[in-house]
Amino acid sequence: MLLEKTDEGFTLSIDGRVVLTHTPKEPAFFAGFGQERMDMYRGNFDIEDYVVERSPLHHANVDRNTISLASAEGQPPRLQLTLDGNTLRFTALDESINRLWLRTVAETDEHVWGGGEQMSYFDMRGRRFPLWTSEPGVGRDKTTEITFKSDVSGKAGGDYYNTNYPQPTYLSSRRYALHIETSAYSAFDFRSDDFHELEIWAIPEKIEFFSADSFADIVSMLSSRFGRQPELPEWVYNGAIIGLKDGVNSLARLEKIMAAGTKVSGLWCEDWVGLRQTSFGARLFWDWQANETRYPHLRQKIAELADQGIRFLGYVNPYLCVDGPLFPIAEKAGYFATDKDGKTALVDFGEFDCGVVDFTNADAAIWFAEEIIGKNMLDFGLSGWMADFGEYLPIDIHLANGVDAKLMHNAWPTLWAEVNARAVESRGKTGETLFFMRAGFTGVQAHCPLLWGGDQSVDFSRHDGLVTVMSGALSSGLLGNAYHHSDIGGYTSLFGNVRTPELIMRWAEMAAFTSVMRTHEGNRPRDNIQIDQDDEVLEHFARMTAIYVALAPYLKSLSSEAAQTGLPVQRPLFLHFESDRQTYAIQDSYLYGADLLVAPVWKAGENVRSLYLPGNIDWVHLWSGERYAGGQNVTVDAPLGTPAVFYRAGSAFSSIFKAVQTI
Repeated sequence: MLLEKTDEGFTLSIDGRVVLTHTPKEPAFFAGFGQERMDMYRGNFDIEDYVVERSPLHHANVDRNTISLASAEGQPPRLQLTLDGNTLRFTALDESINRLWLRTVAETDEHVWGGGEQMSYFDMRGRRFPLWTSEPGVGRDKTTEITFKSDVSGKAGGDYYNTNYPQPTYLSSRRYALHIETSAYSAFDFRSDDFHELEIWAIPEKIEFFSADSFADIVSMLSSRFGRQPELPEWVYNGAIIGLKDGVNSLARLEKIMAAGTKVSGLWCEDWVGLRQTSFGARLFWDWQANETRYPHLRQKIAELADQGIRFLGYVNPYLCVDGPLFPIAEKAGYFATDKDGKTALVDFGEFDCGVVDFTNADAAIWFAEEIIGKNMLDFGLSGWMADFGEYLPIDIHLANGVDAKLMHNAWPTLWAEVNARAVESRGKTGETLFFMRAGFTGVQAHCPLLWGGDQSVDFSRHDGLVTVMSGALSSGLLGNAYHHSDIGGYTSLFGNVRTPELIMRWAEMAAFTSVMRTHEGNRPRDNIQIDQDDEVLEHFARMTAIYVALAPYLKSLSSEAAQTGLPVQRPLFLHFESDRQTYAIQDSYLYGADLLVAPVWKAGENVRSLYLPGNIDWVHLWSGERYAGGQNVTVDAPLGTPAVFYRAGSAFSSIFKAVQTI
């Protein structure tokens, strides 16, 4: 990175790209003081800031690789920057500063991606994105009735920017990436034509820049920086993971599903710990050990499933309910976060209270990894689980490390992922055990082997339905998360919003062309159609699992590539067609590896799909075999069972793709 002193200030550039320019008239840095108000209600946050001071740092003094910034010439410097390679390190010289704004150079036709896992808008240009891990919200669109009702009943409606997995990192179409090393609340504002304004509610440790001549190389650099996942476990390629929470009846239902020809790799019973009934629906009993009443002789059943080549998966999160047997054990050992009076802090999770296991306490983290995940889950025979609720750390509790919970809140998902990964590693099962998370932040990539897209509504809605899963996969994939999947059919069913057979089938069509196929019964199973309750749905689902298995050799090659290069399985079109700028804003179709283009039908009642075929190459329609020239918009028939999928003409995997036609 090059720092150049100018007559009035300085510029910073990387590989010839100017990313920051500072003059007294147009300063790049602003510092000040703010008083935030944060209210949390069951993972949803109401946040605002009262800015007491926001002062431009007009004057810059450049001395070799050090920049001192002051409000005006002759005044004492308030902020010091030190350039170290491609890293800009920060030191606050004024202790009153707790807010920083900085502006990077923007171009009018620039596109920007990243920000963690963004569900509504893949291209972030033109909008502001607060970066704070939380529930994503129901509906996520303030103009819709379901969002309004969710806001009124539980402050849970959300908006386009709410996400389980934020990350203060972006990738620019100018072929550079920027990462802010901080866990504080931050916001990326891409609304100006001339600059991007980055806001941080603390003085960050550093800002890192990455640059290369290709987007793929930058993604590889980011993956190396944040950590890479191991290859997918071999057992995953055998078919779908079937999610059932019907007690012992789950096993009988699995038999029916398999009898229909469904390819199955795993049975996922999140209710392995038992259930409690709430107004939201059936909730799990948050005490992490097998419930013999709901699943008699479960350990034996797990072994019997293994003999059939089927793995068993469960569920866990970092909280313990007060009415479970593990709670008093953890409380006696001092493993819980505390309130202002030093007592165990209790959190209302919707008609039941829980303690927060404090992972900043090394003993508590070791205990949870060994006694709960290690002994109760891995040693019991589980091959994976949903590691849920990493975004729920309350902001008013006290932690063992003494750091303000507001600063630990964003960091919590990564700590939670590390606890899970440590347990898996302790049993020598890294790369064989598959746990999946929805919450994330910087560094989660090094520990979590698989993301899932969170709790979409059971519908086709623009901001909370099927289409959002693609945006989530593409945005998170650029930041080093190679594997992404979702709940087939969605999860959240509220206010009369229920699944349709069409929705399940369209979702399954998309899922067949992702890293992992997994079903979910949703928060209200009895109100929503399930894959085994409709013959047409089950037949369609069985065929999609057969397609997934037929593509396994191709997916294995993508998994190997991800481990070596960090490139994700699901990729934006521009990753391989950089010179085709029409691809830069596409978020409702994706490349599955370099050779398949997938454009799922994501609107209700549609049986055709219009899409853009990129590049100066020919594409072959997977089902008809018809060739199309790239660089044009096309419309193809896409009735149920034949989603719009194309492969590169002349692909080395053409024989595999052609074989899919006969399934």
